[in-house]
Amino acid sequence: MNLLVTLDENYLGPLFTMLYSLHINDPQAKVHLWLIHSAMPPEALEKTQHYCRSFGWQFTPLEAEDSLFEGAPVLRYYTKAMYYRLLAFCILPEQVDRVLYLDPDTLILNPLSPLYHLPLEGMLYAACCHTGLSQITGPVNRARLHSSEDTGYFNSGVLLMDLNTQRQNIQPNEIFDYARAHASELILPDQDILNALFAERILPVDDTLYNYDVRQYDAYRLLSSGEKTMDWVMENTAILHFCGRFKPWTPSARGRFVALYKHYAHLCRQYMRQLPNS
Repeated sequence: MNLLVTLDENYLGPLFTMLYSLHINDPQAKVHLWLIHSAMPPEALEKTQHYCRSFGWQFTPLEAEDSLFEGAPVLRYYTKAMYYRLLAFCILPEQVDRVLYLDPDTLILNPLSPLYHLPLEGMLYAACCHTGLSQITGPVNRARLHSSEDTGYFNSGVLLMDLNTQRQNIQPNEIFDYARAHASELILPDQDILNALFAERILPVDDTLYNYDVRQYDAYRLLSSGEKTMDWVMENTAILHFCGRFKPWTPSARGRFVALYKHYAHLCRQYMRQLPNS
């Protein structure tokens, strides 16, 4: 299973918690973790390598080459790193034909294999729209991005990618040109670009299974007529996503799933302290 993350050293703690949750909840998974980064310190890469090896996994860091971004506009406080997941098909080796991108502010509660092996049938991506918010934000985002009414607004925090299909159908300049032409309209630039350019070639998957927005527990439960309780989430949801500004690893974090996150973070720290040379 090829997994992709794009982050800097400030997110290593959340990354390790996410990876630990995957290891204990999908212990049979054979994982190759790919990290696209810019100037990650060598000691941080060595620490990540050591951590992945403790699970029996492979780890490959890839430093994004500046030449790929020569035509890339940088928007407000977003750097070239915002393009990494959109350009993964250019950066990852040719032999990697499929990869699952995960934001580090996620927890894995159940196996990822059903998502990872999902037939994409010519689509560029599989991703989720957050149904708890879609009735309010969907029309607004479609109007803002001039998108078709037949598509939703997809969250870019969990993306299954068919890299070969992307290599055949996407040119980096297409992404850069859109970013330049619509700079004043983009709120979440990489996510907005994903939706504006590729929404019609994204396979929608169930967010309550594969990109559960932890802020929307009440909405999910209401929309499911009371079926999707906490017990349902623990039995069925594969990926919890701590969307938004307030992250669960901060001391002041509040929310229904924060205690669960802090429990996994605590177990992760205990595990790391037991590793040789940790």
